[in-house]
Amino acid sequence: MIGHIKVLIVDDHALVRDVLAGRLATETDIDIVGTAPDAGAAVTRAAECSPDVILMDIDMPGISAFEAARTIRDRNPNVKLVFLSAYVNDQYIDQALEIEAQGYLSKQEPAEVVIDAVRRAFRGSTRFSKSVRDRIVLEAGGVRLASGGSSRLHLLTPREREILGYLASGMPKKEIARLLDISPKTVEKHCDHLMEKLDIHDRVRLARFAIREGLTQP
Repeated sequence: MIGHIKVLIVDDHALVRDVLAGRLATETDIDIVGTAPDAGAAVTRAAECSPDVILMDIDMPGISAFEAARTIRDRNPNVKLVFLSAYVNDQYIDQALEIEAQGYLSKQEPAEVVIDAVRRAFRGSTRFSKSVRDRIVLEAGGVRLASGGSSRLHLLTPREREILGYLASGMPKKEIARLLDISPKTVEKHCDHLMEKLDIHDRVRLARFAIREGLTQP
């Protein structure tokens, strides 16, 4: 027994939330202290229920899971993060590693793997699906993508990647500014920087790049 683990579950599908919560609640050492339907709500719920571990879907509408995770970590550096996704690609893995997540699991994993990941995260350890482990390298200094600098994506900041995803999804810059609570002028500056770094200067090519990298926002 390692003590009761307070878990917050974040997923935009109610059925997934309910199934995960129901299964994890059967474990005597795990308490489900809350659920949230999107990343924005997760920030609020995390402040309310102070979870030890957050199980968070990556592919949700609204602000990105990684942006929410950074905000939550800023407020509570001790919270552990385990990401769930139907998709495994380098840009998601890279962002998860950047915020030092304790896990990244494919949604194809059985419940027992998710439970093990929660327990490992609580202890300060990690758990990654094999499809994720195949793309990363464990080093003395930490974990990194095995592909290193194979894509110019690694040149972008987390905010630039997020804005690129919204642009590629067809969202107007004014709407991006409203969603991220920043000024349109700031969005313009980010756009200029990411175009310069990627050496891509039209929206169609940007969209193709974002789709190839699995970067488009839902």
